[in-house]
Amino acid sequence: MFESIGILSLTIWVPIVAGLLVLATGGKDGAAGGVDGQRTLALLGAALGFAVSLPLWTGFNVSTAAMQFVEHANWIPLFNVHYALGVDGISMPFVVLNSFVTLLVVLAGWTVIKTKVAQYMAAFLIQSGLINGVFASLDGVLFYVFFEAMLIPLYLIIGIWGGPNRVYAAIKFFLYTLLGSLLMLVAMLYLFFASGGSFDILVWHKVPLAMSAQMLLFVAFFFAFEVKVPIWPVHTWLPDAHVEAPTGGSVVLAAITLKVGAYGFLRFTLPILPDASHELSWLIIGLSLIAVVYIGLVALVQSDMKKLIAYSSIAHMGFVTLGFFMFNSWGVEGGLVQMISHGFVSGALFLCIGVMYDRLHSRQIADYGGVANSMPRFAALFMLFAMANSGLPATSGFVGEFMVILGAIQVNFWYAALAATTLIFGAAYTLWMYKRVVFGAITRPEVASMKDIDAREFLILSILAVCVLAMGVYPFPVTEVMHVSVNNLLEHVAHSKLMPLVAH
Repeated sequence: MFESIGILSLTIWVPIVAGLLVLATGGKDGAAGGVDGQRTLALLGAALGFAVSLPLWTGFNVSTAAMQFVEHANWIPLFNVHYALGVDGISMPFVVLNSFVTLLVVLAGWTVIKTKVAQYMAAFLIQSGLINGVFASLDGVLFYVFFEAMLIPLYLIIGIWGGPNRVYAAIKFFLYTLLGSLLMLVAMLYLFFASGGSFDILVWHKVPLAMSAQMLLFVAFFFAFEVKVPIWPVHTWLPDAHVEAPTGGSVVLAAITLKVGAYGFLRFTLPILPDASHELSWLIIGLSLIAVVYIGLVALVQSDMKKLIAYSSIAHMGFVTLGFFMFNSWGVEGGLVQMISHGFVSGALFLCIGVMYDRLHSRQIADYGGVANSMPRFAALFMLFAMANSGLPATSGFVGEFMVILGAIQVNFWYAALAATTLIFGAAYTLWMYKRVVFGAITRPEVASMKDIDAREFLILSILAVCVLAMGVYPFPVTEVMHVSVNNLLEHVAHSKLMPLVAH
C-alpha cells in the first residue's frame, strides 16, 4: 500500500539531501547556529532517514517472495538502464538496519568530533543513502553505481578523521574494494547481452547459462563480493581500516558495509549462477571455515582492542558465507540473522572501545585494567556485548550461529564441528580481552580518573543492548520477514540445477 509513495526513494535520497544540506553549512565557523547547528541538522536528517525506512517493516507482506515497494523509471533509455527499486525479505531488513545504525553513529560522534564536523556528519548521511541504494537496486547498472559510490564517503572518513596511518589504510581499503568489483562490471555486461539487452537483475535470474559461462561469471562476482565480506585471504584491508578509522567509521564498516558483500552472494551469485554455486560450494565452504578457525586464532593474539574485534568480524562473517552455501533454509536464514546480529554486536563493541579511547586515547589492552572500578555502568553494558560476541544463548549472537550450525550438520558433520569452534574461540578472545581491560585492580592513575558513561553514551549503548537481547530472546519477527524469500531462493537454485543448459 506504500508503493505509490516511493518509500525506497525516500530512504535513499532523504539522507543524501540531508547530508548535502549539512555539508553546505560547513564553512570555517559553520552556519545554521555554528557547530551545534550542524550536529542538530545532521541528527534531524538521520532521524528522518530512519523514520522513512520504518514503513518498509510495518507495511511488509511476509507471505510473498515478490519484490515489494517497487519503483520504476527510465534512466538511460539508450542502453535500457532503469531506475528500478524494490526489496524482498532478504534485502529489506538491511535498509532499516543501515538507517538505524546511521542515527546511532551521528549521536556517537556528537561531541567526539571537533574538526570539520559538518563534513564528518555529511559523509555518514550520504553514505547511508548510497548503501540503501545498494540493497534496493533491481537494475544492474544502478546497483553498480551505488556499490562503487558508497566507497567514497568511507574512504574520506578514514582518510580525514582516522589515526596516524589513516592515508595508508584508506588507500588500501579503496583499492582492494574497487579492484575487486571491476570483474563484476564485466560479468554484468556479459549478462546484459545474454539476456537480450536487459540490466534487470530479476531477468538475469532466469537466463539459462552454460556451465563454462557460469564458472567464469562466478569467479567475477566472487572477487567483487569476497573482498567486501571480506573472506580470507583478501581480508587484510579490514584490520587496517578498523584500526585507523574513527569510531563511527568502524561502526558503519562492521555493521553495514561488510553486509553488502554477503548480500551480493544472495542477490547475484546463487540465483544467477546456481550450477556453478553448487559446483564451487566447496571453495566458499573451505574459505569460510578457514575464516572461522584460523582468524579466530589470530584474534587471540591481538594486543589492540580494535584489531581484535576486526578479526572477530572476519570470523563471524565467515559463518555467514558458510551458511549461504549450505543450500538449506537453516543455513541461509542463519547467515542473514547473523548479519543483523553482527551489525548490533560489532557496532556496540566498537562504540565501547571508542568510549574508552575518548578517555584514555589508547586502544592497547595492556594500558587498561580495573575499568569496572571507575566505570561500573559502562562495564555492565560492555559485558553484555562481549557475551553476545561469544555466542551466549539469549543474545542475538547465539541465534544466527546456532541456525548455521544446524544447517551445516544437515550437509556434513565436520562442517558443523569446525564451525562450532567459533563458540570456543569467540569466547576465548572476547572474554580474555574483557577480563584484562575491565576486571582486576586499577594499576594506572589514568584508569582511576576515567569517568563513567554520560547520558548520551548510555542511551546509545542501551538501545543496542535492547536490540541484542530482544533478538536473542525472540528472533521470530526477523526470521518471519525473510523466511518466504529464502525458501523461494532455495527452490529457484534447486530447480535451476536441473534445467537443461545452453550448449557450450
